Amino acid sequence: MATDHRPDRHDRYDRDDRYEHRNRRVPSPLRAPIESRTWREFGYLMLSLPISVFLFAFAIITVALSAGLLVTFLGIPVLAAGLMACRGLGALERARARALLGLDVGRPEPLRARGEGLMAWVGAVLKSGASWRHLLYALLHLPWALVSFVVSLVFWVTGWLLVLYPLWQWVFPTYLDTPGIQVYGDGDGAGNSFYVDTPFEIAGATVAGLATVLVAAWMIRGFAQVDRVMVSGLLGPSRLATRVVELESDRGVVIDTAAADLRRIERDLHDGAQARLVALAMGLGLAKEKLLEDPETAAAMVDEAHGEVKLALQELRDLARGIHPAVLTDRGLDAALSSIASRCTAPVKVSVDLDERPAQAIEGIAYFTVSELLQNISKHAQARNASVDVWRSGSRLMLQVTDDGRGGANPAEGSGLAGLAERLDAVDGILAVDSPPGGPTTVTAELPWRR
Repeated sequence: MATDHRPDRHDRYDRDDRYEHRNRRVPSPLRAPIESRTWREFGYLMLSLPISVFLFAFAIITVALSAGLLVTFLGIPVLAAGLMACRGLGALERARARALLGLDVGRPEPLRARGEGLMAWVGAVLKSGASWRHLLYALLHLPWALVSFVVSLVFWVTGWLLVLYPLWQWVFPTYLDTPGIQVYGDGDGAGNSFYVDTPFEIAGATVAGLATVLVAAWMIRGFAQVDRVMVSGLLGPSRLATRVVELESDRGVVIDTAAADLRRIERDLHDGAQARLVALAMGLGLAKEKLLEDPETAAAMVDEAHGEVKLALQELRDLARGIHPAVLTDRGLDAALSSIASRCTAPVKVSVDLDERPAQAIEGIAYFTVSELLQNISKHAQARNASVDVWRSGSRLMLQVTDDGRGGANPAEGSGLAGLAERLDAVDGILAVDSPPGGPTTVTAELPWRR
């Protein structure tokens, strides 16, 4: 590769952890007990037990009641109603996870009833995998909630009591007639009894409390992570449903893009080559009428028509290049990108490092992506130099266009970059823009590698 501007890979941090970066002096393991994330997750675990008891009881009653009524007509509708109620309770659980765990889980796929009426609705509920996943969550969450509740509460409360023991140790001699916490003893106040009451012992209890709090904080985070998995796996949309929604959205983008391209081609033909051909036909008609009367004027008109033919052919070539350039088909991305780079207002260095050619569709998308980015550089960047780098990374085709212009490009403002990002997303591609004010600008695109 002839570029040093390949993008760095960064992990995605949870949005509830952003505040952790404010103070880098304290290591993350030591900050955990005092971070708001830990306290929110502790609150989530404390609420989980009573909520899960209610969910479990509701699920058991629903299953038992519907099973008992199966001998009648009411059993299946009661089961369907119970499953719908579980979906409603699942929505509350997703809201609780969003508020306390920072987990944003989408709604499951909606019911698709084939027809109208009660039986169509009942059939849709019973055929919905999301409904049964919500019931499964109500049944499985209780034992896990019980374990996480007890362990978190015991370790968390015990740890903080020991940490704060120097502040409340006076309670024992004042109200309980003992010098401090009794570690062991026979209970009669004489003989083999050990109390934590000396300054050294109190300091040791505080250190033990700090260790317990640190361990408990990460235990709470581990328990909360399991809850995240359960909520996203059982109360959210299935992977298949999510993929279907993505494909439906991508299909809409592809259809809109194709319609816009057809309108552009029609407009270019109507305003460009077609208008010139109409003028050419009129000019040749007039030249034909004057051929016998005024041969010199007719010859001049034919010469003018010849110029119009050349311009029309050039416009048709440009239009064909905008649909799919011949050089891309014949010689690949290297030659095609070099061709469009030569038309940029800034000098462009092109580097293509590919051992083989990708699929024609991916190759075409890569070409038009770079073409649009170079047009943006010519129109807006005021750059002195630019570079185009293309390489393969695993199963991805990587494109990177860099310029030293004024920067400030932002896809969120609804510019051409936003439309380009949508078109790349339609084929499972990604567009990343790094363009601080004053430059430089680096636009990186990823496309799936297909052959």
